[in-house]
Amino acid sequence: MVHATHDISVIICAYTEKRWEDLVAAVESVRKQTLTAAEIIIVIDHNPSLLLRVRENLQGVLAVENSESKGLSGARNSGVAVAQGTILAFLDDDAIARPDWIENLSACYTSNNIVGVGGKIEPLWSVDHPSWFPSEFNWVIGCTYQGMPMKDTPVRNVIGANMSIRRDILTSIGGFRTSFGCNKDEGNASAGWRLFQHYAGDEETEFCIRVSQQLPGSVWLYTTSAVIRHRVSVQRTHRAYFLWRCYDEGLGKASLVRLHNTQVGLSSERAYAFKVLPRGVVRGLTDALLHRELSGFARAGAIIAGLCATITGYVVGRISLHIVALRNTDLTVRHHQHTWEVLPPIEVQQQGREDGLKKMLDHA
Repeated sequence: MVHATHDISVIICAYTEKRWEDLVAAVESVRKQTLTAAEIIIVIDHNPSLLLRVRENLQGVLAVENSESKGLSGARNSGVAVAQGTILAFLDDDAIARPDWIENLSACYTSNNIVGVGGKIEPLWSVDHPSWFPSEFNWVIGCTYQGMPMKDTPVRNVIGANMSIRRDILTSIGGFRTSFGCNKDEGNASAGWRLFQHYAGDEETEFCIRVSQQLPGSVWLYTTSAVIRHRVSVQRTHRAYFLWRCYDEGLGKASLVRLHNTQVGLSSERAYAFKVLPRGVVRGLTDALLHRELSGFARAGAIIAGLCATITGYVVGRISLHIVALRNTDLTVRHHQHTWEVLPPIEVQQQGREDGLKKMLDHA
């Protein structure tokens, strides 16, 4: 057993001035903690005007720019690079932490085997909670969803909006993979290609899986006591966004499976799909038929539609990745064929073999 650490750096990543008020609120919530953060780091994702605004208006924070490729993974890695705390806590720029957030995260590091701790994320709706929106799909809006543990429990991965990780783990394993991580710049992708391009993150899931594979016995802990409230914009309450986000999640899971195989990449999703979602459908139908709450039909339908959209994204992702792999193989074969076509004269090849044999004998 080890004592809980109080040396925690808080990292907040931001990319747009449209969330300025949310960013200010997030920083203020960190300043009002019962356990003071060692430092507050704000990483700006390739937005010079926002970086200047933070430096001029938010005192007592360390504002740095993303020094890696554009996206959330690069921004988080840039924050890790300058952080001094032994524990690094990540908070979204549109989230507000409860006053005991840092204290409760810190209290969970009771063993060296605990490499990271994630907390509960409650939705902070900008408008009324849509009656059709099922709580089983709160992950669509970046929040804790129906089916997650009700008490402190080891999990496969934590959710990035409210997570903390030991700094030495982040630096030794290699940080977040930049091929994952939400990238808000879609200008380089055509409308058709976006159907095959994963957009909304999964960098923390991939990192957690990678740590668990490289460090057997390591524990990712979910705690219900470290709570934040995550703002839900009006856009995210629309059915079109709901279906798109589900589809995109399927694309992300296809990439995870490619990296870490099906058993690991979908270990949590199986129980969710075969246990949590059927119960949600039954609950929605029960609300509609027995309690005359007609929105129950809508919630049951949304669960089915969301699952279908996610499966579709997964299948499309798997096929597109397979096509890319075949194309790369074909290019490799063509490269080798071209190499054979331009081989040097036979006497030069012979001389090369003789030189190689001579080197081997010299080292024998």
